[in-house]
Amino acid sequence: MVKTEKTYKRLKGSQSFRQRLLLSTLSSTPIIIEDIRTNETWPGLLSHEISLLRLFETVSDDCRVVINQTGTKLKYEPGTIMGGRINRPHDCGLSRSIGYFLEPLVVLCLFAKEPLTITLKGITNDSKDPSVDTFKSAAFHILKRFGVDFEALSLKIESRGLPPNGGGEVILSLPIVQSLNAVNWIDEGFVKKIRGVTFSTKVSSQFENSMIRAARGIINPLVSDVHIFTDHRTGPPAGNSPGYGILLVAETTTGCYISIDTAASHGRDEDTPDLADDVKKDLMPPEDIGEGIANALLEEIGQSGVVDSSYQGLLFLLCALCPQDFSKVRVGKLTQYGVKTLRNIRDLLDVKFIIKPDPDTQSVVLKCIGCGMKNLSRKIS
Repeated sequence: MVKTEKTYKRLKGSQSFRQRLLLSTLSSTPIIIEDIRTNETWPGLLSHEISLLRLFETVSDDCRVVINQTGTKLKYEPGTIMGGRINRPHDCGLSRSIGYFLEPLVVLCLFAKEPLTITLKGITNDSKDPSVDTFKSAAFHILKRFGVDFEALSLKIESRGLPPNGGGEVILSLPIVQSLNAVNWIDEGFVKKIRGVTFSTKVSSQFENSMIRAARGIINPLVSDVHIFTDHRTGPPAGNSPGYGILLVAETTTGCYISIDTAASHGRDEDTPDLADDVKKDLMPPEDIGEGIANALLEEIGQSGVVDSSYQGLLFLLCALCPQDFSKVRVGKLTQYGVKTLRNIRDLLDVKFIIKPDPDTQSVVLKCIGCGMKNLSRKIS
């Protein structure tokens, strides 16, 4: 018997690493990525990218990863997505937050053999990636729109972790699907209520009160139904670094959830009696954070999309993975991440979107026929 050689799709550069890995696995397409940061001071894969590879190995069976000595070339052969209960926590490291890992992990394991339960450790809130709070408050509702069992989605924050030392821990539980549902989702509706959460770790709870007062000063005159909850933590549940932050989510009359969040963290490693004074001196004042996040939420709402800009990529991925039926969605101004997602979907799933700007609302309507992804390996009880 003649052994057939596997055909690899060749890609270059470090951009869109998460999505390339995700789409390669879902489409069972082996890939080779070359020239990974070859011209940079620190060439090759970064620590969070290697951690993501290890995470994919954890939830999959029989996948194969080969990295050259310099880390500038990766050969990846996807395996079977197993899911299940993972007993060993996965350390996401400190260079990127847990939010960096959530999007590819969640989409991947919807098509696993068994429902996933896994503990992730690292940074829960920072100013770079969407936080675990926004994923729970906004992304889960996007998944629900595509037919994912909302009641089976769970993201429990055991402890918060802020830069630079992390210490956060979350437990993620996901259901599996046979296939997603195509959507016609273009009516963003009107904002009917705003919910929010402030948090503080290893600092005074007065930081949260200041953020709430400042945020309410902006949004209360516009929306009457506003509730912002507090989450003050000390001891082990507060992680290893002091800081504070806020999340706001606007819910509309058509079931859209527009989210925005930010976090301010301190660089000190140990608690001292004057820690609160140092934090207040070194970081943006909580009043400015509260006002800034409220104004940012109003800007997101004004873009007239059914999701906020952080989750355009997730929305496009779910549309592309739907059955071979039309999906139609509306977003605000296309982000750079959204455009890269569309290109990756075209290259690895061969799904193309029809893009039509709406001059009346300054939004963009996108249509596509899904690739017909089905979960044929799911375990049926």
